[in-house]
Amino acid sequence: MKPLKRSARRSHLVAHVAVSVSWLGLTVGLLTLGIAAFSTGDPATAQAATRAMKIFGDWLIVPIALFSLFSGLVLALRTPWGLARHRWVWTKFWLTLITVALSIFSLRPGIDEAAARGAVDIDLVVAPSVATATYLFVTAISVLKPWGPTRRGRRLRRSSGVGKGVDERTSGRTA
Repeated sequence: MKPLKRSARRSHLVAHVAVSVSWLGLTVGLLTLGIAAFSTGDPATAQAATRAMKIFGDWLIVPIALFSLFSGLVLALRTPWGLARHRWVWTKFWLTLITVALSIFSLRPGIDEAAARGAVDIDLVVAPSVATATYLFVTAISVLKPWGPTRRGRRLRRSSGVGKGVDERTSGRTA
């Protein structure tokens, strides 16, 4: 694919970071509401928390999750980082794909069921907890860029004759 120009790359990067941070914030909000609904003895509080979770689930989970996945794919495929050239990008892609699927096909139905009952079971505390930990891990590897290139990345670097790649700290290039 044709690489993005610098201004387009930066715009896509800002959009990706913004939506990814939004996904993390959404999950922390769902976790807070899930804890409130699960731990309260007041049925009105539990019902209000589950109704708020349903609003977030109905309006935000799917678009934010899909936009995070899509914007990350655009950056991976249209920048020098590539999708399968660096282990951290590859790990980020698979974790994002898994969490998108779980958010859409497991978390949303669980929220709908809890809202219908007006109460939350432990699953709606555990799921956002795991998701939050996953998003924090993905954020950390995005910043730290550990593990170096994949076999494919090393092979592509050798075949192109480039001595230094985007994964080396001295190159000065950023995603």
